[in-house]
Amino acid sequence: MNIGIYVYEHAEVLDFAGPFEVFSTAKRLGADSWQVGLVAEQDIPLLARGGLRIVPDYHLANHPTLDVLLVVGGVHHEQVTNPSVIDWVKQQDAITRCTASVCTGAFILAKAGLLDGRKVITHWEDMDDLSRAYPPLSVVSGKRWVRDGKYLTSAGISAGIDMSLQLVADLHSEDLALRVAKQMDYHWQRNE
Repeated sequence: MNIGIYVYEHAEVLDFAGPFEVFSTAKRLGADSWQVGLVAEQDIPLLARGGLRIVPDYHLANHPTLDVLLVVGGVHHEQVTNPSVIDWVKQQDAITRCTASVCTGAFILAKAGLLDGRKVITHWEDMDDLSRAYPPLSVVSGKRWVRDGKYLTSAGISAGIDMSLQLVADLHSEDLALRVAKQMDYHWQRNE
């Protein structure tokens, strides 16, 4: 199974690092066939929020076929207005088993039209903006993450870890998700 985490300039560090840790730990503890990688628009190093330098594994034209696409949040405004990115997200969604977002990554999925009529969540600070910008969405609060069909969206930053653990449970087993949380010394906050 190929899991692609879409990153970009000024992406929120824990939005991609948390899920990456969950999925790579799952691979180490039993999901042997899983591959997880960072995908960016171009094949160049990026600066995440806070100045962390990251080197993506893939770019839009050379990644493996994705089973799971996870889009992270951060300073997302250029991503939402980039037709290449939005078209790519739509193309990937047509073949993924699951499409997910962390934090303000929901804006990118919403711009691609994937969340219309669906329950979603984002960072508490951005909920009103998401509702105003995309009225067809049903933005909820008070949850760590929300599932609607094959789509999962999480609240801000650390909530992406909880959602990713749920994805491990869904795509492999709850036992593995619990072992991953224990290995990470993380208290898994479930809300469904």
